[in-house]
Amino acid sequence: MIRKVSLLAAGAVMGAMSVAGLQYAGTTAVAANSDTYKQLSIFGEVFERVRANYVKPPDEGDLVENAINGMLTSLDPHSSYLNAKDALDMRTQTRGEFGGLGIEVTLDQDSELVKVITPIDDTPAQKAGVLAGDLISEIDGEPVRGLSLSQAVDKMRGAVGTNIKLTILREGADAPIDIDIERDVIKIKAVKFRAEDDIGYIRVISFTEKTYDDLDNAIKELKEQIPEDKLKGYVLDLRLNPGGLLDQAISVSDAFLDRGEIVSTRGRNPEETRRYNSRPGDLTGGKPVVVLVNGGSASASEIVAGALQDHHRATIVGTRSFGKGSVQTIIPLGENGALRLTTALYYTPSGTSIQGSGIEPEIIVEQPLPDDLKGRVRETGESELRGHIEGDNETDEGSGSIAYVPPEAEDDEQLKYALKLIRGEISDPAYPPKSDQAAAVQMDKEEAPATTE
Repeated sequence: MIRKVSLLAAGAVMGAMSVAGLQYAGTTAVAANSDTYKQLSIFGEVFERVRANYVKPPDEGDLVENAINGMLTSLDPHSSYLNAKDALDMRTQTRGEFGGLGIEVTLDQDSELVKVITPIDDTPAQKAGVLAGDLISEIDGEPVRGLSLSQAVDKMRGAVGTNIKLTILREGADAPIDIDIERDVIKIKAVKFRAEDDIGYIRVISFTEKTYDDLDNAIKELKEQIPEDKLKGYVLDLRLNPGGLLDQAISVSDAFLDRGEIVSTRGRNPEETRRYNSRPGDLTGGKPVVVLVNGGSASASEIVAGALQDHHRATIVGTRSFGKGSVQTIIPLGENGALRLTTALYYTPSGTSIQGSGIEPEIIVEQPLPDDLKGRVRETGESELRGHIEGDNETDEGSGSIAYVPPEAEDDEQLKYALKLIRGEISDPAYPPKSDQAAAVQMDKEEAPATTE
């Protein structure tokens, strides 16, 4: 069976569609009891009454689509119905190029407004000043409340080069903020890199089909730029990374590992458990690695951080990650789109679920906010999403943290700390990680690799 797995934070990417995580698969029918079918007959009767007697002729397609979405969104924030257009847009997004604004969004159940999870790096929304945690109350002067997430996304789509005005409610702001954005083709650069003198800096922005190849190229280029005898290590920056394809998260993790389990996914039935193992060969040659995470690091990026943390291959620096530990299966519905359904949770090599709890760094380094953002940027995480699946390790503390990275490296305290740590200018018991104290990781299991379309 052809399958593709993807893991994104929550909701939708503007210009694409609402997507949390995806895995193409067939379905297994489970019979419902007789009472359920009675309820379905009631639904049919209600539909006919509305269709025949509502004060104005309703759009029957919208009625059915909204009913399906209502059923799915009652399960958790990441399950939903994708119409044919949304399903096509989703496939375009995973290829790493699409049109729109460049923001990851979800529907805030409390306010019924569109909530920004994170702006994608180097996109129109990010350049215009949209921030994680912003609530979009109006689109071109029209209220968002009452719209489904899909409807709001459709309103924000448009031709490249056209303008859109978002009205933002931002915590700490005295009044709504109007932000004008010019729509553009969003070409996600999966990986950015540069030499920081004697250290290779690699930022993974998202996990698209191009990510592993871009990472492989980045490591090769850095090895050419920095002589082997001077290269002290690597900083792997996963901050503000909302996730992406599972097979790419596995490949990126594998790039830094020689052996052992990377991640497992566990569904409703024990036989649905799948384990993904690394292959021999560390692309960095075993050089020290520091991984940066924050509240914008979600899903696939948490898989990478969790794998390297559990195997004591890297030291995690920053603040607690978003905490999305669920997998969504995309079930094609022919010409009618697709069903996106949460079907599994994923677990780190030590058997830990990060659902609702996130990845806790070994070294906590807070990133100060500039004065104009203080009180306006709030912590975001899976645990605060209404209706989220409660995780095995979830506590009152919840998941997530501030999702902010300064545009200038000179203001980036988390990055500066990581560089000093690798250079030995500062010390911490957590660095370098001690392999003899590794977690009880299940090693060398039969590999069950992810396959792609």
